[in-house]
This record gives sequence, C-alpha cells and structure tokens, in this order.
Amino acid sequence: MKRKVFATALTMSMVMGLAACGGGSSAQTTAAAENKTEAAGTTAAESAAETKGAAAETKADGAVTGTKQGETVLKCAFNQSAENPEAETVRRMSDELYDATNGRYSIEVYPNELLGNQADSLQSVEVGAIDMALVANSIVEGVNPDFAIIGTPYIYDSVEQQEKLFKSGVLDELFASTESAGFRCLAAYSLGPRNVYSRDGAITTPEELSGKKIRVMQSDTMIQMMNAMGGVGTPMSQGDVYSAIQTKTLDGAENNIITYVDLKQYEVAPYYNETGHLMIPDELVISADVMNAMSPEDQEALKKVAADSVDTAFKLCGELREKYYKQAKDLGVTVTKVDIAPFQKNCQTLIDNVANRSETTKNIYAKLKEIK
Repeated sequence: MKRKVFATALTMSMVMGLAACGGGSSAQTTAAAENKTEAAGTTAAESAAETKGAAAETKADGAVTGTKQGETVLKCAFNQSAENPEAETVRRMSDELYDATNGRYSIEVYPNELLGNQADSLQSVEVGAIDMALVANSIVEGVNPDFAIIGTPYIYDSVEQQEKLFKSGVLDELFASTESAGFRCLAAYSLGPRNVYSRDGAITTPEELSGKKIRVMQSDTMIQMMNAMGGVGTPMSQGDVYSAIQTKTLDGAENNIITYVDLKQYEVAPYYNETGHLMIPDELVISADVMNAMSPEDQEALKKVAADSVDTAFKLCGELREKYYKQAKDLGVTVTKVDIAPFQKNCQTLIDNVANRSETTKNIYAKLKEIK
C-alpha cells in the first residue's frame, strides 16, 4: 500500500515539475503516469544532431524508438541525449527484444531527463511508475552500498578489464540484490574513463585541485573520491552542471569525454585533464513488478538481449570516444596528460575501505584482480 501511495504522489510530482511523456505506454504504467502527455522535446542543439544508428525515430513527446513497436512498449528514462551511445544501445536492444518476443515487447528511450533526473527515475522504477531507466552506479549504490565496488576510483586497469568483468557473470548476485527494493539490474555499461575538467586552467596535481569545487555524482563514495583527490566534491544533478560552472558556483566537474562533449560542457570548462580516476558503470534497470508480469519465456528473452547489449555498448562508446578526442582541438578544448600516481595514492584508503566492506565486495574485488 505504501508503495502505491508513493507511486501516485511521485507521478503527480512528475506531472507538475517535469516535461511529460506520452504515447506507447506499457500495460504496467499507472493511469496517472499516462495522463502526463504534454509534448516535450530535446534541446535545439541536441535535436539538430544526427541520430546514430538505423531508422531511429523521435516521437512528438521526445521519446526515441527503434524500428519496431511491440504490443507493450516499455518506457526507459535516461538523463543524457538521444545521441548518446547508451541510448543507441537500448534502441538496438529494443528491436532485438521485439524479435525475441514475437512482437510482444519493445522499448522507447526518454532522454534529457524528460522523466526526471536519475535519482527520481530510479524511484519511479522502484514503484512501477516508469518501466525502465539507465542510471549511474552511484545512484544504485544508494540502494545497496555494495555497488560501490564497481564504481570505485582507480579500481580498473583498462576499459577491456571492465568489459570482461561486466560479461563474466561475477556481478549476477550483486545485480539480483536490488529485487527487494523493487527493481532488477539487467546490464552494466560504461562510457569510459572519467576525467576532471576545469574552467580556469589545467589541473595536473592534487595541489592544483585543492579547494576547487568539482561536481560529482550524488553519492558518498563520489564525494569521498574527489575530496581524496584534493578537490571539494560537490554533488549535483547533471542538468545543473553547465550553468553552475558558467556562474562560477563550480570550478569544474568530472566525466567521460562523451558526456563532456555531448552536453557541450567544454563551452564553460575548456580544460580536460586526463586524471582517468573513474570508469563508473551505468546500470540498465527494470521495475520488478514489470518484469514479473512478463511470461517466463519473455523474461529470459529480455535477460539475453540485455546481456548481449553489453558488447554493443562498449563498441559504440569506444568508437565515439576516439572520434571526440580527435575533435577536441577544434572545439577549443585543451587536453592535458596527467601523472595519475599521486591521485591513485590519495585514493588508496577509499579503495581498501570499499573492497573490504562486505563478503560481496571482497569477492568481486578478488575476481576483478584475476581478470586481465
């Protein structure tokens, strides 16, 4: 009963405070959620960008779909642009899900926080007001602190090592742990190494980072990370970062180059410093109620296409990172190589604390070290 009451309240809040979504609603979405059908679109800059992938369609309400629409269309919230490779991954996955379920299911992605920021989106998924979401690991960490182990600074030696972990099955128990909170993790993606970018000059040492307010994701681990690196970790929703740097509320932020370029944050923070401190996963999550309402056959189909999508995500992200680094100079970005050893040293206590948090984190950390 409490979950139903919260779902109604949350949906009403979304109607009043967010651009609403419409069309293609799933059978599991509440009637109140379906009433929020006012059209909303991407920003002018984002809608002008060419959509990657074949035959993707942007609907009047801002949702982006694949080429096929199922009998039930699952709504997936996303905080970044429709051109982001993770959004493209889910669009491709949608067509695969349609084929695997004989047209019973497909997925549409609502980008640019149309269904709320990541924290709100996850809450909506938990209560069944939204079917699915792509959310940062740091948000899921708020539900189960053990998720911090796969989003800890300097824990991965390479993107390849991270991809192998995500495809190894080692994380299955961790992903299943969120069932009691009302959602399941289907897959983990990564946009690649995150770096500190700054407004007023290059940052190459912890001393140069000292005292600078750097936006981090909203989790204790991320705040501790930035403080250990030398800065002042300042949690903030992604949608507020550009203006906060512009008005000097922030001195900079940290993110992968894909997000940095897609959200045009180079316009206000043109120094991109390769601290390489983090490769934070993004989890594709689904409401437990929504998934449990699917037939066992369709559940297995969803699990398989989600597992297969990890390959797609890493491939697309790798290609786009390479493209954006080549464009950096033309965008007015100064990319600075950084000796990461001092930053790594400063973060070691945090790494040890997270790795030894529980038997689950100990096991995942040990398995990660076996992966080359």
